[in-house]
Amino acid sequence: MGPHEKRTPELEDRVCLTATLTGSYAAAARLSATWGSGVDDETIRAHVRRVGQHAEAQVQARLSGNTPEQPVVKVAGSQPAPFALVIMMDGCLARQRGADWGDGSTQPGLERVAWREIKGAVIYRLAQAGQTAGGRGVITRKYGVAWQGDPQAFGRRVQTEARRRGLATAQDVFVVADGGVWIWNVQQDRFSQAQGMLDFYHASGPWWAVARSLHPGDEAAARAWVEPLLSQLKHGEETGVLQTLHDLPAWCVAQNQVAPPAVARERAYFENPREPLH
Repeated sequence: MGPHEKRTPELEDRVCLTATLTGSYAAAARLSATWGSGVDDETIRAHVRRVGQHAEAQVQARLSGNTPEQPVVKVAGSQPAPFALVIMMDGCLARQRGADWGDGSTQPGLERVAWREIKGAVIYRLAQAGQTAGGRGVITRKYGVAWQGDPQAFGRRVQTEARRRGLATAQDVFVVADGGVWIWNVQQDRFSQAQGMLDFYHASGPWWAVARSLHPGDEAAARAWVEPLLSQLKHGEETGVLQTLHDLPAWCVAQNQVAPPAVARERAYFENPREPLH
C-alpha cells in the first residue's frame, strides 16, 4: 500500500496496534504482511504519529477541563441497541488470462483474454454510514464478500458474513442492488425477510435514457421531463412514475412520434425489481 491510499478506521486501528505491540516500525511492517495488508514502515509511522497527536489533544482537553462527550458504555446484561444492517450486492467483469494466454502462435480465434464476472457484496450497519466535512459519503466500518462462480454459492457466503455482522439480531435488514435478476433471486433465497431496494443510481439511469430518447438533442427538455419523475421516485411515489412509463406509447402516438426502443427496454427493466423499487 502506498503512502496516500485511503484506509478504513479498522485498518488504521490494526496498523497502530501492530506498531504498539511490536515496538518498532520495521517489525510492524513485517508483521502486517501476515494479516493480509503489506504496509511499509514509513506509512505505519505516519499513521501512528497522526493517531498519537489526536490522543495527545484529547489528553490536553481533559487536563484543561474541556472534557469531550463520553462514549456510551454497554452495561452487562442490557439489551443491545437496535440497528439496521445493509447488504449491497453487485457484479463486475474482471479481465483474466484465457485458456490460450501463453500460446505464441498467430492463429485466429485464440482465447488469450477472458472476461469473467466477479460477484461482490458490502455489508455494514446503517449507523456506520455518514458524511465527511465536505459532504462525501463514507462508511466507517464495512465487510466485503467476493466470489467468482454461481449465484447460489455467492449467496451462501454473503449470508454467512451477514450472520457474523449481526443478521440474527438486526431490527431491519436492507438489500440494496441494481436490477440484476440473479441478485434478487439471492435475496429471496437467503434474505427473504429483508427489504429489497433498487439503488437510486440504477433507478434513475434508465429514466434519463428514456428522456433523451424522447427529446433527442434537447437536453433542457429532457431534464424538464425527467426531473419531476425522479423526485417522485425518490420520495416513494413509484406507482405514478411507473404509470407514466406504461402510458408512454400512447403519449408518443398523441405526439405523432414513434415510441423509441428505450421505452420498451426500460419497461422490461422495471418490471423485474417491482417490489424493491419503493
